[in-house]
Amino acid sequence: MQDHVILRELFDTALKAADPGSALLRHLPQQRHAGVTVIGAGKAAPAMARALSDNWQGRLDGMVVTPYGAACAAGRVRVVEARHPLPDANGLAAAEQMVRMLAGLTAQDLVFALISGGGSALLPYPAEGLTLEDEIALNAALLNSGAPIKAMNAIRKQVSQIKGGRLAASGPARVITYIVSDVPGDDPAQVASGPTLPDETGVSEALEYVSRYRIQLPEKIDAFLRRGGCPSPLPGESVFAGNETHVIASAAQSLAAAAGRGHEFGLNPVILSDAIEGEACEVGKVMAALAKSVASGSGFVQKPALLLSGGETTVTMRGGGKGGRNSEFLLSFALGIEGIDGISALAADTDGIDGAGGHAGALADGGTCARIANTGKDPAALLNDNNSLTAFDAVDGLLITGPTGTNVNDFRAVLIR
Repeated sequence: MQDHVILRELFDTALKAADPGSALLRHLPQQRHAGVTVIGAGKAAPAMARALSDNWQGRLDGMVVTPYGAACAAGRVRVVEARHPLPDANGLAAAEQMVRMLAGLTAQDLVFALISGGGSALLPYPAEGLTLEDEIALNAALLNSGAPIKAMNAIRKQVSQIKGGRLAASGPARVITYIVSDVPGDDPAQVASGPTLPDETGVSEALEYVSRYRIQLPEKIDAFLRRGGCPSPLPGESVFAGNETHVIASAAQSLAAAAGRGHEFGLNPVILSDAIEGEACEVGKVMAALAKSVASGSGFVQKPALLLSGGETTVTMRGGGKGGRNSEFLLSFALGIEGIDGISALAADTDGIDGAGGHAGALADGGTCARIANTGKDPAALLNDNNSLTAFDAVDGLLITGPTGTNVNDFRAVLIR
């Protein structure tokens, strides 16, 4: 079997392990006859809602919001589409409706919150004094900043009426939150900026992140933060008493499944980390160095080896090209292993969309850069222009899956013969 086919099989195995419907069913209460109101947001929310609707015997109603093109029928739960990664009016309307739904419940009611990656953009609800346009401008600035997800979420939570636990705090009902995690470390309060889960982060931490990562905030947002922001409820407040949180799928689980499949192929798998962060091109250089060390026989694992990793890298925009953090990582990696036989790799976003262009990621080997050069393009120049999409498209190296219905962040697999 060709190594690129094996890599794709490993990716499919990781996706199967992160199937949100199956994961949800493993965590539902045994007694399924109570009435439930459903809220949710993210790329995996419709699949969770469908599984819930099919398997819950009691009354069930509510709504979830997901990106355009990612919706599926969810039975008794309404699915709304909105824009991602930049918010739009559909997302704002959905957020406002969820707040009204919870405000109309009582302490005897039960709410299931189905939360996954993408929910930050899908549930915009700017603080008083700010507008949807302000939140859009903030998201654009954050996406171009290269800051890690924890820093971005800390800032988002200070300018929102729904993030940082505020959605759950908008009514007295008991809330059980089910999470498909797309954040390094699987802190549930970070997924989708934690609409039902508070954390200790305040405006001072948000401003510290702005300074540390030199984030160029829109003037109105910056001024709002420096006036004190929008204080969020803190863990331990009575409004959260009795609530539960379950992380039902994560990068760690998907990487473990891929490692098991690697064993079946006769490989020696090593999970490097499920929480790698940093600039995508720099992580690509480091991973290439590790791969070359293993290929030379002086590495930390014997060949045939399989290096697996997850997490969320970032891209600080330097040029005007298109791509995504996974294809940028892989182009940097390909430059690092140029001309070396026996190394191949796949890097992809498990939601099926890696930045701009509709691809999930890409595949590469030691001959990829030579093939790109043979098309008349300079792979190093394309990397400097953040134009990894053009590089891999030129050699038919893009991995295209369409929306997968789940999201446990990046998946990287390096196979070394």
